[in-house]
Amino acid sequence: MTPEGRPVIAVLRALALGDLLCAVPTLRELRRRHPDAWVVLIGLPWAATLVDRFPTLIDEHLAFPGFPGLPELPVDPARVTAFLASIQDRSIDLAVGLQGSGLASNAFLQLLGARRLAGFHPPGVPPPADGDWVPFRPHGHEAERLLRVAPVLGGEAATPAGDPSPALEFPVRSADWADLERVPGAGRLVPGGYAVVHAGANGPDRRWPVDRFARVARSLVDDGLTVVLTGTAGEASLTGAIAAALPHGSCLDLAGRTGLGTLAALVDGARLVVTNDTGVSHVAAARRVPSVVVFTGSERERWAPLDGVRHVAVGDGLPNGCGEHAAAARHRCLGDACAARPAQAAWGPPRIPSVGLVRQAVRGQLEAQRAATA
Repeated sequence: MTPEGRPVIAVLRALALGDLLCAVPTLRELRRRHPDAWVVLIGLPWAATLVDRFPTLIDEHLAFPGFPGLPELPVDPARVTAFLASIQDRSIDLAVGLQGSGLASNAFLQLLGARRLAGFHPPGVPPPADGDWVPFRPHGHEAERLLRVAPVLGGEAATPAGDPSPALEFPVRSADWADLERVPGAGRLVPGGYAVVHAGANGPDRRWPVDRFARVARSLVDDGLTVVLTGTAGEASLTGAIAAALPHGSCLDLAGRTGLGTLAALVDGARLVVTNDTGVSHVAAARRVPSVVVFTGSERERWAPLDGVRHVAVGDGLPNGCGEHAAAARHRCLGDACAARPAQAAWGPPRIPSVGLVRQAVRGQLEAQRAATA
């Protein structure tokens, strides 16, 4: 597929929606440095849709085949072998690793057969012998952490405006609005007249209790807003429980009925988004739609939106300082350089934010919008 004469750059980021959106600033910088390159994203199967959505950043998608030590997909040795044989025939000029600290992914990167490698290596672990590697730092926002790889990407060293921006983006196309209009019930939504409530997340430890979401949703209804419930088909029990707690006709349950584009269009028209720390939070940040993001079992420092005025993070989440853990009980320490390691035994379970705190954040966001339009 590669146009003849164009250098080929492969980027490994086989993760979920929010993780990929946090990599968009690095993809922008990669494109700026290598404007003529053919950029191949090695991602999870769902990410194939991003080729059309980000045509200036991504030229091709290859489905990640799984690999030992990376939990995103089960490992099928035949599938992994076939993928590596195929990509080694592509003559990759540069392979960039954006898959966490590189603790498990650098071995996969080295098997791609690229002429040059670039990426991260874990603290306390020597970098691979070949390639250009940046020490992975356990602190900071994910978008900013990924941009630390920029100095080893090659190409022109500085942007005209200074350091590359960590701002997220997610284009919404006219077809997304048209698709949303065709979703039953969505045609009656008035832009600015509804709030999106997203009670799902990847893993129960990252979900604020559904009964608390229901109480906050009732507050939004009392404030005159229609509540639109979003989620996957597998999260229909969560949205159904919230809908059952709301007055008849005050909400629209769209669990399992929106694609990525229609979800983004839905978020675009919302007055406010109330969500767990999950992909919807990053879509709201990318579309500059005010949000309240509830943190329980994830790192607030790493995943909270960078704009702390438009987006309010509620809850401490997990302690800052460790780059690859999803919950305290599943901590994967990266070595002695991991700042969270000494305090690990004292963490205990994360504190769950109260309904009052989230309601206060929601009220503050709505009042700020009213003041801005007064």
